[in-house]
Amino acid sequence: MAEHYNVVVIGGGIHGAGVAQAAACAGYSVLLVEKTRLAAGSSSRSSKLIHGGLRYLEGLDFSLVHESLSERALLLRLAPDLVRLQPFHIPVYSQTSRRPLTIRAGLSLYAILGRLHPDSRFRKLRRREWDMLDGIETRNLQAVYRYYDAQTDDIELTRAVMQSAIELGAELRCPAEFLEADISETGCRLHYRDASSEHSCTADTVVNAAGPWAHLVDRHITPAPDPVPVELVQGTHLVVEGAVDHGCYYLEVPSDRRAVFLLPWGEHALLGTTETPYTGDPDNVAPLPEEETYLLDVLKHYFPRRPQRVVERFAGLRVLPVAEGAAFGRSRETRLTVDNPTQPRRVSIYGGKLTGYRATAEKVMAMLRQTLPVRPALADTATLRIGPDQ
Repeated sequence: MAEHYNVVVIGGGIHGAGVAQAAACAGYSVLLVEKTRLAAGSSSRSSKLIHGGLRYLEGLDFSLVHESLSERALLLRLAPDLVRLQPFHIPVYSQTSRRPLTIRAGLSLYAILGRLHPDSRFRKLRRREWDMLDGIETRNLQAVYRYYDAQTDDIELTRAVMQSAIELGAELRCPAEFLEADISETGCRLHYRDASSEHSCTADTVVNAAGPWAHLVDRHITPAPDPVPVELVQGTHLVVEGAVDHGCYYLEVPSDRRAVFLLPWGEHALLGTTETPYTGDPDNVAPLPEEETYLLDVLKHYFPRRPQRVVERFAGLRVLPVAEGAAFGRSRETRLTVDNPTQPRRVSIYGGKLTGYRATAEKVMAMLRQTLPVRPALADTATLRIGPDQ
């Protein structure tokens, strides 16, 4: 007889792990199926930031920024060994498009949306402090603003969230490839394959948390979900030689006015990201030579004396809504689709931010509770510690 679960999650990235944890906290039986390894896709190829999304204010995404700042504050408290506050610096030059008054206004609004928490403080650095900023170019430099956001190891965070789910009773099949699912009014039947054989199970509900593969997973679900108007956008990062000792840098690209980050990453620095439309197989995404040139040009512009040697390069994929114009200006809101809004058997997650994984998981569970039996909660994701000392 096939095993039965309340919730089956497809995909072992941060959103899949987050849903597994939220479902297990709520007292439900959970199975997560991941085809390769935890955090194998976008969840290991991010900018490693737990941040409110300062630049999203330009798109007037106030609710997203507020939610992200709230989640950042929560993760700093729940996962202190994995999520750490870092100083960020915004240099303003004579040719920078965003002027000091605009930067100050944006940081003030950022602080207000963060409920004026001490972590939301910012200030303008004194000129004598500029020489301590890792060799940043000071010619034509007019101002530097320091604010605070957080940094993490995205792989370790995903593993820790999944481990938390397992300790609450969730099961993990990895590596195991999802094959198909048949959904009816009474439940779901799923098939997956591991190294030894094919398996089947039944479930009350199924969650497609496959990230850039979500549209491909949906094609193997019957009845077929309606297509979601999204597209994949590639983001490349470079690990460049030499440490960054005095925090993180939020840099405006001279050529297109996008934001690029330079971040500490062990003995080296992490530089990224790009936004390149991608139409290929998500399994084959890889950095492009022109993306590497683009990023190194930014590094040379702001830090002309830093080494340019690339130690490592990687590319991930964002899932963004189809829209006119550049990807940089598009909404980062997560889209959740269901088969039945009043009694969902299937929820598919499109898009999403590393920072907001817990909030997204709780939204998914709020939808699924319309279908799932009542269970006594075992824990609360808003208070459950994550990491070595949980």
